[in-house]
Amino acid sequence: MPVIHIEMWPGRTYAQKQELAKAITDAFVKIANTTPEATIVIFSDVPKENWAQAGVLSSET
Repeated sequence: MPVIHIEMWPGRTYAQKQELAKAITDAFVKIANTTPEATIVIFSDVPKENWAQAGVLSSET
């Protein structure tokens, strides 16, 4: 059973997450030879102040 964790900044709509979940699930079914029922997608919205790149918090950019 694949479990796919997606971490991203907040701001995506419910509809966007629905579309992403479908596309990601479809890709795993096709490529990893699994079933939609066995595929779990978890979205985690990470605030910009908890995300840094190149030593700089994203909330500072």
